[in-house]
Amino acid sequence: MATIHSLLASAELPDSPTPRLDAELLLAAALGKPRSYLRTWPERELAPDVVERFAAWLERRRAGEPVAYILGRQGFWSLELEVSAHTLIPRPDTELLVETTLALLPVTPARLLDLGTGSGAIALALASERPAWRITGVDRVPEAVALAERNRRRLGLDNAEFRQSEWFTALAGERYTAIVGNPPYIAAGDRHLGEGDVRFEPASALVSGADGLDDIRAIIRGAPAHLEPGGWLLLEHGYDQGAAVRELLGAAGFQAVESRRDLGGHERISLGRRP
Repeated sequence: MATIHSLLASAELPDSPTPRLDAELLLAAALGKPRSYLRTWPERELAPDVVERFAAWLERRRAGEPVAYILGRQGFWSLELEVSAHTLIPRPDTELLVETTLALLPVTPARLLDLGTGSGAIALALASERPAWRITGVDRVPEAVALAERNRRRLGLDNAEFRQSEWFTALAGERYTAIVGNPPYIAAGDRHLGEGDVRFEPASALVSGADGLDDIRAIIRGAPAHLEPGGWLLLEHGYDQGAAVRELLGAAGFQAVESRRDLGGHERISLGRRP
């Protein structure tokens, strides 16, 4: 019979940048066990149904489907989130947006808005760290709103809520202490759209015009009307877009404009304060 060791040793994922990790995540999920179980019991013989499930998932991964979509979940911050093909897969780079927001604002009561919430990752990470904050997440895709709400209920985070809205369209008259977001920022025609996991993610959550900045422009244009005086706007963007986003923020009248770098040294988010 197949063992944990033999299955992992024979798992071939030539096009994955993390083949061993992918195989371990899939096999652990097929077993219903944590990854540590694989190392503790490498010679454990596996039931045929586990082997079949693992083989089917491995074939999907070979075809390029992201592990997060195969398993229907992804870790982000300290949370385990349900994900689906209607939303982007939450990525570690986006945790910089959470870290910066937490450091920037006091722990006292505040109202925050998460634009393009997707799975609810940013909103729920903030809600989990700041019980006194009220966070509203919006997305134009109804399936994404429903997914974020399922995550909220499962995590028991009553200080977050989710609504359907294309950016600010359903938020007339509402103002917030801070607005955060990870909007689409890839240029149409970018070669990376045909590579890796991105091929399986919704293009509408990735692509934003000829230079990738159309949605960021729209958000910066609309944000002042929805920020309290002194309120902050924080946006994730592409690794080479920091200067352009800072210029847009400055032109819109934002103050204290700056960018923050991710662990790879790239400018990953930019922020500014409404006068």
